[in-house]
Amino acid sequence: MNISLEKKTNVSALLNVEIVAADYQEAVEKSLKTFRKNANVPGFRKGMVPMSLIKKQYGEAAKAEEVNKLLQNKVFEYIRENNVNMLGEPLPSEEQEPVNFAAADDFTFKFDIALAPEFTVGLSAKDKVPYYTIDVTDEMVERQVDAYKQQNGHMEDVKEYEGGNDMIKGILAELDENGSVKEGGIQVEQASVMPTYLKNDEEKAKFNGAKVNDVLIVNPFKAYDGNETELASILKIEKADVANHKGDFSYQIENISRFVASELNQAIFDQVFGEGNVTTEEDFRTKVKEQLAASFVGDSNYKFMVDLRKVLTDKVGKLEFPDALLKRIMLMNNKEKGEEYVNENYDKSIEELTWHLIKEQLVKANNIKVDDKEVNAMAKEATRAQFAQYGMMNVPEDMLENYAKEMLKKEGTVDNLVNRVIENKIAAAAKSQVKLDNKTVTVDEFNKLFEA
Repeated sequence: MNISLEKKTNVSALLNVEIVAADYQEAVEKSLKTFRKNANVPGFRKGMVPMSLIKKQYGEAAKAEEVNKLLQNKVFEYIRENNVNMLGEPLPSEEQEPVNFAAADDFTFKFDIALAPEFTVGLSAKDKVPYYTIDVTDEMVERQVDAYKQQNGHMEDVKEYEGGNDMIKGILAELDENGSVKEGGIQVEQASVMPTYLKNDEEKAKFNGAKVNDVLIVNPFKAYDGNETELASILKIEKADVANHKGDFSYQIENISRFVASELNQAIFDQVFGEGNVTTEEDFRTKVKEQLAASFVGDSNYKFMVDLRKVLTDKVGKLEFPDALLKRIMLMNNKEKGEEYVNENYDKSIEELTWHLIKEQLVKANNIKVDDKEVNAMAKEATRAQFAQYGMMNVPEDMLENYAKEMLKKEGTVDNLVNRVIENKIAAAAKSQVKLDNKTVTVDEFNKLFEA
């Protein structure tokens, strides 16, 4: 077997593979013997079919299979051992002549190879990159403290409705045209209403100052602006029947409850930061501020990587790529989407490819490696962040571990986690090499940075 690489341009090459019978003959003979051993041919006992008949029936298929298997293995072995910086996959060349496995024993295969452009990029103190730190204000701290108090609040029975999120429960009874309870009409016990969310202001106003045991005359159809879903839910009927109940109802109030936020106490301190780690309100607010600041670090690092990417891509400039070849590869991987998709998305894919190649150089220059332990830690960090969105800050370690294990079962998720670990390491290395232009901004100012 002979394999050679012929460079066509700076970013493309032709891979020639010459295969002769001696390269694959032994494998074909072995394959045919296996065919013979297992073949069921009428008139012959199993394993006793003449080899001449086996070769006649299966010889060409066996040759094709073994040649293709050898070809695939040797091509990628050559690329790996010769450090060919290939983009995508080898494509059957447009120069390839038809292959006739029945008539020939020696074969020549040609592959078009897309080569990565050669360039060098590095970081130094001459590179100035902004780093934005989000200012954690006292107002933000108080909002977060209030959120913890809300999460630990409770419903409390009261005697009078005062608006807000007060909830009312009572007996809802349909009335006839005379204002009497309608015979055979709808009656719903424990009908729950939050007047704040009623859509009709006139109906909403009927609840102002209402007390337990009061009886109000209300019109649910008006109150909910004819919304079939909401009306079917409160009246306990089918949506199709809603239009038949547009009249008034009596509503006898049996209970009024109000959500009351928790006092700031040791139970909240322990829930958020672990038992006994915080014992005073002052320390709690300090820890909350630190917690908020830490939660913004990921956002700051993300923006730093966005800006670092721009600095580096500007330094590199427009790289040369084998556009026609890469479009063929892209089309091969997106056959169902067609050429229009390729043409519309090619420029964006080149931007991402350029950044990928830059990152490869940064990884090599900084000797960045990723191990399973770091990927698992990133999975736990991602899980912790998800829980934090729901106010669960002190999640048990065994729960984080279990959620992380489930994440790591998904291949696409693992690739994403590995990439996040790599980018975190690139960011850490870059911060020590470039000139950081440190800026402190508000949350609103930070968010506006992404609007451009």
